[in-house]
Amino acid sequence: MTPSEPSSSHLIDPASLAALPRSAGVYIFQGVGTLPLYIGKSVDIRSRVLAHLRAEDEAAMIAQSRRVDYIETAGEIGALLLEARLIKEQSPLFNIRLRRLRNLCAIQLTEKAGERAPVVVSGQDVPVGRTDDLYGLFGSVHAAQSKLRELADQHRLCLGLLGLEKISPRGCFGLQVKTCLGACVGQEARQDHDQRLFSALLDLKVHAWPYPGAVDLLESNGDWIQRHRIQDWRYMGTWCSRSQQMVRHEQLRFDLDTYKILVKPLMLKTARIEPA
Repeated sequence: MTPSEPSSSHLIDPASLAALPRSAGVYIFQGVGTLPLYIGKSVDIRSRVLAHLRAEDEAAMIAQSRRVDYIETAGEIGALLLEARLIKEQSPLFNIRLRRLRNLCAIQLTEKAGERAPVVVSGQDVPVGRTDDLYGLFGSVHAAQSKLRELADQHRLCLGLLGLEKISPRGCFGLQVKTCLGACVGQEARQDHDQRLFSALLDLKVHAWPYPGAVDLLESNGDWIQRHRIQDWRYMGTWCSRSQQMVRHEQLRFDLDTYKILVKPLMLKTARIEPA
């Protein structure tokens, strides 16, 4: 056996491995039960599955596997969307990523009397994906506050003005240890502090949906076309030219993984988009 060949010390049906295509899509490691062990995606299904068989740290999953199924897609975005949906629906034993986060939080910048202040808001109270002044998406209030503390340390922001500690007449604790530039006691212009805060948050901006309604994201492989319908960053389903049918998903709420899959191709306009 050469280093590039997978080990044969497994019980996976060889016919299921031989059938794997060199194309984009989702692959599913199945065991003896009805629920899958692992779901993944690749632009080359066959190559990726064989890599799993060679991975020493995945020996436990491979030992329980009996066959590998697959679903082809016309492109990589379709594979990503399908992978995320199937993992959330079926919760495979060996998948850790892409599990459902039910309660998202974000940092929202509020402005009053010309001063900006961050507050942590719940996705249940603010329409994430349709609100323009949100930054970062977190699984808990604690995670959002930890990010603010990290930004404060990096950019010498005042924890008191960020709402993370009380400000005494002598200023915040950060001023005493020289990690705050003194905006809390007037030693730094509040406008300068707030501009640093805004700049620090920019990379975390959650983009509001940029279209007036639903759109179709088109992917093709030769004459095969798939149209992925998206609205407010929610994945609503895929129309396939081979079946001439729409497989509906009807994602009812904002999903962080779906947003991460779609935000770059849509905002950078690298994907083919048509009105739905």
